[in-house]
Amino acid sequence: MTVTENTIPTTDTGALLERIDELEKRLSYLEQSEEEDKVSMVVFSGDLDRVLAGFVIATGAAGMGMQVDMFFTFWGLTALKKNTQLSDKSLFQKAMGMMTPGSSESLPVSRMNYFGAGAKMLRAMMKEQNVQSLEEFMQLARDLGVTFIACDMSQNVMGIRDEELIDDIEHGGVATFLASALQSRSSFFI
Repeated sequence: MTVTENTIPTTDTGALLERIDELEKRLSYLEQSEEEDKVSMVVFSGDLDRVLAGFVIATGAAGMGMQVDMFFTFWGLTALKKNTQLSDKSLFQKAMGMMTPGSSESLPVSRMNYFGAGAKMLRAMMKEQNVQSLEEFMQLARDLGVTFIACDMSQNVMGIRDEELIDDIEHGGVATFLASALQSRSSFFI
């Protein structure tokens, strides 16, 4: 059988149809795994300056129309706390609750904290320069539709109950973050 440039041999039609089917499946997979206008972020730190940087990035991205998922784990969960409850917790969980900040308003800074003086100075300097507070950035993030996700495992390990956290947050595990990150243009670890 001879093949000319513009014809397909009839004996290869089955192979061609199989190849088209394979290519259609690959295209469908690529379309489903295509990155979205999305940012995913792990907030691991419980330091005021680092959490603040995370919210600056999150509100900037959300302001540009991007979807933003913030996954709070371990020390980062302290940014989502509104209070600390000690009743019905293990000794270690009570100790952890007393040693960690009770809310975003009591987060330390990562350097030069000096028993809380550093955080107070940073907040005062921000106010002096008309920079929003962390709490104002958090509210702005909510207003812009940023998703806050509390890590279930970290929450359980650290003994942080749902009622100790701010309202209207989601819960998830590492798979939740990875699913978000796989579809994101950018992922951050703060």
